[in-house]
Amino acid sequence: MELDKIDQIAAKGFEGNIVKKDLIKQFKNQFPVPTYVIEFLLGRYCASVVESEILEGLEIVKRQLKDRTVRPGEEEYFKSRAREKGFVKIIDIITARLDAKTDSYLATLPSLQLNDVRISPELVSDNDRMLTGGFYAEIDLAYDATIAQEKNGRPFGINTIRPIQLSQRNVLEMLFKGRSLFSDNEWKDFLIRSIGLEPDSLTDRAKNLVLLRMVPYVERNYNLVELGPRGTGKSHIYQQISPYAHLVSGGKTTVAKMFVSLANGARGLVCHYDVVCFDEVSGVSFDQKDGVNIMKGYMESGEFSRGKEAIRADGGIVLVGNFEVDVEHQQRIGHLLGPLPPEMRDDTAFMDRIHAYAPGWDFPKLNKENLTEHFGLVSDFLAECWTRLRDHSRLSSVLPRIHFGGALSGRDTTAAQKTINGLLKLMQPDPDVPITDELLELVVKYALECRRRVKEQQKRIGAAEFRNTHFSYSIGNDGVETFVSTPELQSDNAIGEEPQPPGQIWALNTGGQDEGAGLYKIEVNIGPGNGVRILNKPTPRPFQESVSYAEQNLYSRGKELLGDRDARSHEYSIQLRAFDAAKSGGGLGVPVLIAFCSAMLEKNCKGGLIVVGSLNLGGSVDLVYNAINVAELAIEKGASTLLIPINARKQLNDLSDDMATKINIQYYTDLKDCLLKALTE
Repeated sequence: MELDKIDQIAAKGFEGNIVKKDLIKQFKNQFPVPTYVIEFLLGRYCASVVESEILEGLEIVKRQLKDRTVRPGEEEYFKSRAREKGFVKIIDIITARLDAKTDSYLATLPSLQLNDVRISPELVSDNDRMLTGGFYAEIDLAYDATIAQEKNGRPFGINTIRPIQLSQRNVLEMLFKGRSLFSDNEWKDFLIRSIGLEPDSLTDRAKNLVLLRMVPYVERNYNLVELGPRGTGKSHIYQQISPYAHLVSGGKTTVAKMFVSLANGARGLVCHYDVVCFDEVSGVSFDQKDGVNIMKGYMESGEFSRGKEAIRADGGIVLVGNFEVDVEHQQRIGHLLGPLPPEMRDDTAFMDRIHAYAPGWDFPKLNKENLTEHFGLVSDFLAECWTRLRDHSRLSSVLPRIHFGGALSGRDTTAAQKTINGLLKLMQPDPDVPITDELLELVVKYALECRRRVKEQQKRIGAAEFRNTHFSYSIGNDGVETFVSTPELQSDNAIGEEPQPPGQIWALNTGGQDEGAGLYKIEVNIGPGNGVRILNKPTPRPFQESVSYAEQNLYSRGKELLGDRDARSHEYSIQLRAFDAAKSGGGLGVPVLIAFCSAMLEKNCKGGLIVVGSLNLGGSVDLVYNAINVAELAIEKGASTLLIPINARKQLNDLSDDMATKINIQYYTDLKDCLLKALTE
């Protein structure tokens, strides 16, 4: 494999802390330890771009894994080696407990099936995570034949342990220095390679999803849900990459293990790990009825109670699970949090604690093409950087530049800010480097989308309380308000309830002798220059006429419609998209004019709105002769509001009661009235 540009930058910026990610394939399923344990050794012996040094290091890693990991069936062999030599070195997950009968600590080494190994209080105190979920370590295991002959003797004892995690104090300085050599896109791709995936095989949305999966590692008390198809690697990052994450397989746990033990006060998983991930979320359950309520309280405040004592922790909660059907079908049969267990599924208060809903359906089923052969950061270096970044924040420097729309509640704002902070720390960890508007907008938009996805599920359950889900933002004091949609709800070819971006509007024409009425979407962009440029080639003559009339009225009524903005100081690029048999674009003068004004004023058009109106040179609006047909077509197309000239009012009195209840009909008297009613406030 040839080194590409990102590999070369990585070799220069992170010398000694990168590893060729496909080396791990040689050890896959050979040794009973997670990926990050093997990468810890690869990082120690293979952190080089020189082929000969990599091969030499590989031999050492293979030898150590072979000599120190215990495969099923080899337990007695390792115990025998300990007896013959007096000690043996192993790599295993170690946990410990207090034996009150003997007032001593006992360690458990599952690979040797030993649960009564002597360990000193000092070792336990220095590594107290062994009292909860435990951790992987290089262990010197001693055997004392004298103790073995005593009654109830415990011959096995631990002399030393070396946790498999980085202990350098200056990792963030190294990270900041290395990051400075990459562009934003190169850095994103390098981060994705660092967890073993190949960014060239992923779409932009899949890359964003991978980045969101990393946020719980760098942001305290971050609550994330990811649901989607099977086989997309949802739990991989929480099981194989970092020793600071704990995976609860099957979702079953106890209140004592998760939070605190009432028996001895031992702190639980959320106190000892940065991330606690529940795999197969549909099976999440606790041994006590109030377990979910304790978790709900913890997800809100980061605290839980043991008697009168309030205990604070900063471990994030991640819930991952599978859809049994595709996302479209899931929306038809329920809502997108349907796979959650019954006590969480329809609880809008529980949903409100979720900071982001990651769209698992954006990621492909994992195959060989998705796994990288390039260099990435060694997992233990990456994990150590992530856990140190939890003490940092990038929010204070960017919040003055972000303006959220009125639809966001306090919890929505908090959730979005936590996602923004996490993504910014991942993308630009150095607090002394300013965040560009381009990066900030990308991060804000994705954070709002993932929070809005939570809100949309609340809306389906408790519609009245959560009805306003039109999340929006603007960047800077002069920024344009941009509305954020969730792609699974929004189609470019359907009239949704989303406000349209400036310059875009849905329209109906009334048809004529040669063709019937039809649905169109008009899209206008403005740039330097002057005049109007129609992008449709060849341009239908009736549409050319509609644009010409709209242009003349824009110039002659500019002061009335645009205030102090000069209509002639820009070039307008306009495109027409037809969705029915009608393609001519005739009789669209009013909607074209509204689109011009919307683009100039940088204001969105209202969601669910269709505009009707044929314009003449003098600025008057032609009579709508088939208003009932037009209204029925608007309803058929999914519009919620029809904006139509006042001259159609008498006809629409004959609209059937059934149809009249399905659409809000608004009338306009002149062009200014139409503009005011079409644009968002």
